[in-house]
Amino acid sequence: MPLFPSSPKGQNSNRRRARELRREGVGPAMDEGLVSVDKFSGGSQAYFLTHLHQDHTRGLGAAGGWRHGPLYCSPVTARLLPTRFPGVDASLLRPLAPGASASLSLSSPSTGRAVSVVVTAIPALHCPGSLMYLFRGDLGCMLYTGDFRWELRCKRARAAKKALLDALAGDTVDVLYLDNTYCHPSLSFPPRPIVAEQIVNIIRAHPDHEIIIGVDTLGKEDLLLHISRALQTKVIWVWPQRLQTIHLLGIDDNQEIFTTQTSLTRIRAVPRYSLTIESLDALNTVCPTIGIMPSGIPWLWKNSKGKAKSGVKSPAKSIRCKGLDEGAIEMDYDPLSPPKLFEKDSYSLPYSEHACFAELENFMLIVRPSTVIGIVSTSFCYVNPRHHFSHLCADNVYSDKTPEKNKGKDISVLTPKKRQNGSKTPKDRKIRIVYGSRVTMKRKE
Repeated sequence: MPLFPSSPKGQNSNRRRARELRREGVGPAMDEGLVSVDKFSGGSQAYFLTHLHQDHTRGLGAAGGWRHGPLYCSPVTARLLPTRFPGVDASLLRPLAPGASASLSLSSPSTGRAVSVVVTAIPALHCPGSLMYLFRGDLGCMLYTGDFRWELRCKRARAAKKALLDALAGDTVDVLYLDNTYCHPSLSFPPRPIVAEQIVNIIRAHPDHEIIIGVDTLGKEDLLLHISRALQTKVIWVWPQRLQTIHLLGIDDNQEIFTTQTSLTRIRAVPRYSLTIESLDALNTVCPTIGIMPSGIPWLWKNSKGKAKSGVKSPAKSIRCKGLDEGAIEMDYDPLSPPKLFEKDSYSLPYSEHACFAELENFMLIVRPSTVIGIVSTSFCYVNPRHHFSHLCADNVYSDKTPEKNKGKDISVLTPKKRQNGSKTPKDRKIRIVYGSRVTMKRKE
């Protein structure tokens, strides 16, 4: 029998095969050591990297280099990997282009029985080279989004949606591992092109100022290119490692836009962690300077009494989460409002590379999984996606438990989490606020 026939009868046969294997101890409910996504501690037979941001690559830089097994990633990520992790054995890389599929022949560690899986790469549109992974076969059907953003009116997002639906071929996703970074109705960001134009307007309004823009080591290249085109500014400063990444991405091959010479331009893109109130104060003692932070991450924490948390200085306020217990964080920034000067010389705008709530809801309507599990458990405003989306899941069973790990999954092990007797229902549950964020973690590192 073909592994993944396109007919409904074939799909039902394949699903029966998955149930049989699980009864024998193979598959999501029982078996370990098959497939891992964004988790590189060893012990699996195949590994998948969604993209090259630091919080998804832990374990790749271990002493001795990567030797644990085949590592699947996008061609763009494969091109960048040696610059970030020179110890990775290139012979283990398995580049998988968006829309392409690969067949995996695995073996159950507990029974020795063969396990067949087909994985398809889907564009995630989070940063260059970012992918989702759709797994179908003896493990059932599972979709791991990694970090992603499919804007509702974006042509690339529509193409990615078509690629996903074509790959599913009418099948149902048993388990959806969802980017729940901004899984709260208050978190609604404008499309990136709109925010990019707001940033251009801020720069235009400060013709005599130096401009400092905080960016990641990968991502927001489209924003910088838009600034260059809109302002007809041929030169933007970036740090040397960032310039190397830009060239490896095939951007600005003629070296006409980006430079490492500060004297050639007033616009500089700097590592996000280095853009602080203190650094802007220091720069303003030399010449007038403004800072721009394009991110959905809130940068100023306030407690419910309205007092800023001690030791935290940052350019922006964030979103209000109402109905919180005493002492919880209160946030009062409306991301849909025009950009504001939150601190002296600093602006923060919601140019987000993660899906906002409306986009997550639309994605759930597209996929309609049997169950959904959030991949982020250390978000600044964590909400289990089932709190809002259980009605869009086939099993319609709510769980208040958070994932055990914040990033990276051993997809052959995780199963839908059932609500135990006496646990809180979605109506009773209050939003859990975590004091801290990925920004805080980055700063500590």
